[in-house]
Amino acid sequence: MQQLMAAAAAMQSQLMNAQQELADAEVLGTAGGGLVTVTVNGQGELTDVTVSADAIDPADPAESAQSIADLVLAAYRAACGAVDDLQQQTMAPFAGGFGGGGLPGMPDLSALTGLGGPAAASGSAESGPGEDPSGDSGDSGDSGPAPADRD
Repeated sequence: MQQLMAAAAAMQSQLMNAQQELADAEVLGTAGGGLVTVTVNGQGELTDVTVSADAIDPADPAESAQSIADLVLAAYRAACGAVDDLQQQTMAPFAGGFGGGGLPGMPDLSALTGLGGPAAASGSAESGPGEDPSGDSGDSGDSGPAPADRD
C-alpha cells in the first residue's frame, strides 16, 4: 500500500510538471504565406498577433480588413491544431487510466477496478479550441504551424 501511495504521489508530481510545461509552451500559427502570425500558449490562449504591412491594401481598406480577419482566424486555427497535438503528446503518458500503461510506476489495477487499460479509455474525441468540425480551416495559404521556443 505504501508503494501505491508513493507511486501516486510521483504520478501527481509528473502530471503537475506536464501541466506547467503546457502552460509555458508557445506555438506559432501562420497564414497567408506569413502575412499573419499568431502566438498561442499551451492552453490555447491567444497571446500575440502580428500582421505584415503587406497585408494592407490602402486602395481598399474594407477588403483589407476582411482579409486580415480571415487570415488571423486561419492562423489561430493552425496554432490551436498544433497546441492540440502538443497537449496530446505531453499528456499521453497519463491518458491510460488505471493499469495498462498511463500510470508510470503503478501496478496494473485493471483486474481490481474493472477498468480496462488504454482500450477502455478510448471514446469519442472532443474538438479542441481551434478545430473546425467541418474540416474547413479557411484559405490559409501556409505550410502549417511552427512551434516557438521563447523562454
